[in-house]
Parts: sequence; C-alpha cells; structure tokens
Amino acid sequence: MASVKVGIIGLGTVGRGTLDVLRRNATEISRRIGRPLQVRQVVVRNPARLEGLDARDFDVVQDPFALVNDPGIDVVVELIGGIEPARSLVLAALHNGKHVVTANKALLALHGNEIFALAQEKGLVVAFEAAVAGGIPIIKAVREGLAGNRIEWLAGIINGTCNYILTQMRSKGCGFDTALAEAQALGYAEADPTFDIDGIDSAHKLTILGAIAYGVPLEFPAVHVEGIRSLQGIDVTYAEELGYRIKLLGIARRTAQGIEMRVHPTLVPAAHLLANVEGPFNAVLVEGDAVGQTLYHGRGAGAEPTASAVVADLVDVARTLTADPANRVPHLAFQPGQLASVPVLPMASVESAYYLRIQVLDKPGVLAQITRILADEEISIEAMIQKEAPDGAESVPVVLLTQRTLEGRMNRAISALESLPVVNHSIIRLRVETLTGSH
Repeated sequence: MASVKVGIIGLGTVGRGTLDVLRRNATEISRRIGRPLQVRQVVVRNPARLEGLDARDFDVVQDPFALVNDPGIDVVVELIGGIEPARSLVLAALHNGKHVVTANKALLALHGNEIFALAQEKGLVVAFEAAVAGGIPIIKAVREGLAGNRIEWLAGIINGTCNYILTQMRSKGCGFDTALAEAQALGYAEADPTFDIDGIDSAHKLTILGAIAYGVPLEFPAVHVEGIRSLQGIDVTYAEELGYRIKLLGIARRTAQGIEMRVHPTLVPAAHLLANVEGPFNAVLVEGDAVGQTLYHGRGAGAEPTASAVVADLVDVARTLTADPANRVPHLAFQPGQLASVPVLPMASVESAYYLRIQVLDKPGVLAQITRILADEEISIEAMIQKEAPDGAESVPVVLLTQRTLEGRMNRAISALESLPVVNHSIIRLRVETLTGSH
C-alpha cells in the first residue's frame, strides 16, 4: 500500500523530536497503520537543526507555502507556533485538501472555530493532541475515552514552567524571581516567560479542553486568567501551614448557570494528587458522572514527549485516510451541528473558597472590623493565622481561609476591607479548591 506523504513545517525542538521518533519507531508505526509514513519535505529556518540527519531522507524547502501547495503531500504538520503565518498555512493546507497536525494551542484557542469549520467542510482532519499537556493523551481521553460520561469538571496543571517555579518556591523557600531565573537556566522557561507566568499559555489549553468537555465553541476571551507573577514566598509558606500547596490550575466546571472557565493560582490540599505533581510535570484530573475521577500525568513539554503526541496524531490521521469523513471522531468531540451555546460564567458568579492575607495595623479591635465586613457579605471563616508583630513593626499579617462563597461577594468584601484605615496594603486573595465531588 502507498505510503502516507508528510510535510513538516518547523524543525525546532518538537519538529526535530518528531523526526527522531518517526525514524526510530518506523517499523512499529507502519505496523499500526498498515502502511509506512514518509516525511517528504521539511521547512527549516536554521540549517543547524539538520545536523545529524540524512538529507537524502527528505527535501528541505525554504518556503512553507510551497510545501502546503505541493500535491504530493498528504498531511501537513505545523510546528512553528504563533498565529501568523501558522493560521494562513493551516487554512491553505485545508483548502488544498490536506489533513493537518498541529501543536499550536494559541492558534486553536483563537482561531480554532474557523479552522475546524473549514476542515469539516472539506472532509479533512485537524489533529491537535500535542497542543495540550505535551505527551499526555488528554485530548483523546476526554474526547473519546470518556465519551460515555457527562464531564462534571476538570482541573489541570497544564504549564510545566509555572509548576517548576512553584515547586522551587515551596521546596527551597526561594522567591519568585530566583525560581524563574533557575527555570530559565534549565530551559524550562523562555527568555520572555510572559505567556507562561501570566497564565496565558494555560488559558489557551483550557479553552481547548473546555470546548471538548462541554461541546461548546472555543471561547478564549471568556476565560478568566491570572498568573503567578505576583505570588510571594510568604503565601507559599502560609499555605503550607494551613495544609495546602499552591498550584496554577486551569479549571472548567459545569454548573446550573453555565460553565466556569478559569486559570489562577489555587490552594490545593497538600495530600491531594495534584498537589504532589512536582517540577515541570503536568497533570489533569477529570470528573465524569459514570467513571468518577481519572488522573492523567506526565511530561507536558519537551522534544520527545510532545513528539509522541504529534506522531500519535499522524497515526490517527493515516488510519482515517480511507474512512468515511462523516464517521470520523468530531474535532471538538461533539458533532459540529450539536455544539451548545452554554454561557461561560463571569468570575463574579463563580463560587470558591478563599485564602486572604491582610496586612493590618497591630491595634486592638482589628479582627472585629474584619469579621464584621465578612459577615455582612455572609462569608464564613474556616481557619485563621495571626502572628505576633516583630519588635518595632507597626503592622502584622492576618491570614484567613474562608468557606465557599460567590466571587462577587468576595470582591465587595475585599473592597470594603481595603477601605479600612487599619488595612495598610492591598489584600492578597487566592482561591481554594478541594477537588473532591462537585468541588
């Protein structure tokens, strides 16, 4: 049987890893598909990325549009990232009747609706397992393995850079800047880490997961996003004292009013499985009504872990080349005509428990003022830490854990607290999730 002809755009870390995996496991891959996969063309900007490769195995081209327009290519693998020219290349490939494999979460989060609509119209596949959580097969798990379930909620550590930084802050007691510098030195963080530490990368991935879990269009602008840039070591320490660890989580949850979609630093009970995912690893916890909780854990980035997902997508695409397009697995799990217009809840309507660190003047009656304001918003206190003021210090931190309440109530309470003369700094607010049952 004729081989499946593949063109790869981008030979960075993931592209090179993909070539290595395809070459090393060629026999096994062919046995799984029933015919060989053949890389016919590669677009590479940096010739150094070709070092150690046999140039006779494929043609090296400079123009990525020449690749997507080549009638001899069956599947285009887009691994350059970013929005443009990736969007134009993917759309051109689909217009030319080529299936697409991509690891580009930003592209899909922002333009996936357009891309999937065109693929559906053309009877083509856009495969994107590598776009979320690297080598962890979370897309296939939610879209296919859990297809018999009503997904109640999912929560994931889906950015290894942030998880590494938070792990170092907790285990070494260092500050955010020190932990970030170490992550950059080890290659876990980019020179410009904005997308990672500000939560944007996680929000791109959560947008995709939420769409697959709930059968809704991709709605990145509706996701609430907070990063870890402003986290302080003292909050990591207080969280430990209270029996929690801080993780940057992407959370999607079904409620009677709509769907929660949020990314933010979160206190998780220290004994919980997600709290013990360390370093650059990723993990996603999914609660289904039939199966209960399932956990997916592994390397969320890197050459070969991500290449593992890219090659798995290539195998899936190759298997479907002779299949009836109408009977393929839908891109976003639900049939295109069945996507629901369920609203994504604004954060003010989301319910959570909270960690508050309030810097107050060391004077009598301060706690009474704080508790009165919380009581006015019907917010109950679960636990409290109050330290003695150091000699000569005029202020002292009061740390509170609250029971679950609406974010809107907490916003009003924080505004009222910060207006008190005895509160002399902005209040630090983190959300708390036990990740059990409906919460």
